[in-house]
Amino acid sequence: MNQRRVPPVALIAIFSGVALFTGCESDERLKAVEREAGELKVEVFKLRQQQEENTRKSDADRKESSEWRSEDRQFRADLQESLRQLADTTKVINNRMGNMSRTPAAPPTTAPSTTTSTPDDEKAFGSAVLDYNRGNYAIAAEGLDLFVRTYPSSVRKPDALFFLGMAYYNQKNYEKSQGAFDRILRDHPSSSQFLPAKLKRGQCLLKQGLKPAALRVFKELVDGFPGTPEARTAQQEMTDLGY
Repeated sequence: MNQRRVPPVALIAIFSGVALFTGCESDERLKAVEREAGELKVEVFKLRQQQEENTRKSDADRKESSEWRSEDRQFRADLQESLRQLADTTKVINNRMGNMSRTPAAPPTTAPSTTTSTPDDEKAFGSAVLDYNRGNYAIAAEGLDLFVRTYPSSVRKPDALFFLGMAYYNQKNYEKSQGAFDRILRDHPSSSQFLPAKLKRGQCLLKQGLKPAALRVFKELVDGFPGTPEARTAQQEMTDLGY
């Protein structure tokens, strides 16, 4: 048969009552009861300490869990923003390519292109873009920068420079981002990335606080390339700035 455990405090009361009731017993018996009562008090004290320690650990676990959830929400928000920017960029590129397919090609103003494409550079470019699409912007930037230096004559070079600029842009390194877009405007004026790069260059200038320079770029797009997606975005940027 299971015996009920008497709480320590109740035992103290019992022992105290016994001590009072048997006042005629020897001092040795009284001292023994007092020792037992003292031991019970120590046990109660230890139990209280253990309970307080468990409470502190529980509070710490709840706090850590709350902080983790907050960081997880921030990570998800950043990821959604990156995916949105990627979708916008892809849409601009597709629109630009569609416009080019409907517009007669202009006579070349420079010497014929000597760019080439090989399985190796296509593989390297695809790998770097895959890192970009996964949101690994720092790794993508390293891969794209290496690609541009390793395959300077690749037909993919303007695309690689554009994604390189976007990788820096998503890392908020607007100065390096602008440098990549400048190279497209300078070295590849007939590329399908020309107008997207010009628009992103203006946005880089704006992010760096260079508002007058950014406005000039946006105005060049609106006046020089009316009806293009980049011109419409540039007009919206100017409207947001009060122009």
